[in-house]
Amino acid sequence: MRLPNNTQRLVIVGRTGSGKTRAGIWHLSKRDFSDPWIMLDYKRDDLIAETPAIEIGAHEKIPKQGGLYVVRPDPSEEDAEKIERLLLRAWQRGNVGIYADEGFMLPNMKALNMVLTQGRSLRVPTIILSQRPVWLSRFVFSEADFFQLFDLNDARDRKAIGSFMPAEAQQRLPAYHSWYYDVGHNEMVAFSPVPSDDEILSGFQINKKKSIFYV
Repeated sequence: MRLPNNTQRLVIVGRTGSGKTRAGIWHLSKRDFSDPWIMLDYKRDDLIAETPAIEIGAHEKIPKQGGLYVVRPDPSEEDAEKIERLLLRAWQRGNVGIYADEGFMLPNMKALNMVLTQGRSLRVPTIILSQRPVWLSRFVFSEADFFQLFDLNDARDRKAIGSFMPAEAQQRLPAYHSWYYDVGHNEMVAFSPVPSDDEILSGFQINKKKSIFYV
């Protein structure tokens, strides 16, 4: 199976504790960091904290230098406006990846939909995670190039994701296993659990004594 490249969009869904965050960080560790990637860490995740990401503010310009960066917004209206403007800057700049844990907290405004619908040609790839697919913008799914589906408790969530994946994806898998679907090739396989945290983190070979430059 293919892994997403730096123009493509990946959606990972699953209930709390199903393994989606570890899968998301594993996928991120496989990406090319010659362009910057910005992680939006709403839940202050422990594994995200262990990555070699450089923390920046939501109001700051997007770094010019490649690497991994993290923004830790809060759910306030003020921070939602900052994230909206950050997504707009990403769309304007191009060549920058967006990783969002707890994707339902992204402001469902114009900039997000611009990134989702036009990001491939602008080289703005996305990795968006959520435990509740029904809360996400439909563009998250309609524009996705890849899906990874972990266990979901809610029948409405299974129905929402089922509109975009083969019927086989409705079959339950063992704990921490997932269905991985390549939309372009119309291929789906069952994934075993991703490697250990240490193995995942060892895949990041970036941000070693780097300075940050902005554009």
